[in-house]
Amino acid sequence: MKNPNIDVIFFDLGSTLMYFDGHLPDVLAVAYQELASSLLEAGFTLNKDAFLSEFLARQEAYHSERDTDLTEITTERVLRIVLERQGVSGASREELRPHLARMYAITQSHWIVEQDTHPTLQALKDAGYRMGIISNASDDWDVQVLVDKAGIRPFFEYINTSAAAGVRKPHPQIYQLAFDAMRVEPKRSVMVGDTLAADILGSKNLGMHNVWITRRVNRNAVQAHFETIKPDRTIDTLSELPRILETWPV
Repeated sequence: MKNPNIDVIFFDLGSTLMYFDGHLPDVLAVAYQELASSLLEAGFTLNKDAFLSEFLARQEAYHSERDTDLTEITTERVLRIVLERQGVSGASREELRPHLARMYAITQSHWIVEQDTHPTLQALKDAGYRMGIISNASDDWDVQVLVDKAGIRPFFEYINTSAAAGVRKPHPQIYQLAFDAMRVEPKRSVMVGDTLAADILGSKNLGMHNVWITRRVNRNAVQAHFETIKPDRTIDTLSELPRILETWPV
């Protein structure tokens, strides 16, 4: 049964609708090696070891910065900067995409759809909810591929990423883009995600309802946030969501 007070449910993607089954640093190391090999095979003039060292360092630096200023630095931009420092400039987006695709093929193979994602989304759709995805990610193409591989695109009217928006959750702009596209008021929407700062605080600041999903959360790592950011509701599995929404908020 649909809650008459809620029109739209927005979801995070990673650790909410799907999960990563590998050790991220190890997987990224393999993915970056694949990127370098792809560029060399295509005739780019690079010092492979120097390229890999700088690419990794800049990725880590920008990832740290983006959590502070909430500006999304895309992987393509990082790649372009590193290539220019190696004397390679002017590569088009179309030229770089196949190489990034080979890199992301490594990470994409480790993303697994949660078992309750499809039945839960179907139940929510059948109940009459409209749904969207707001994902923090450094490559919009990668997210779109993951959505299609997961077979969940038909459930969603709206899918946006920080790579496409230019800003990351909890920045209000990325949420406002979603409200405008879905023509929904914040108070009639719910954000479901695993990250207290990005998903819960970001939505709470704008007057949205929010649900924290915890099955992939390292509670020790978020203890400091948990003391100051209080979700409206907490669930362990996605399958709990339809029942919670039936009677809340009233």
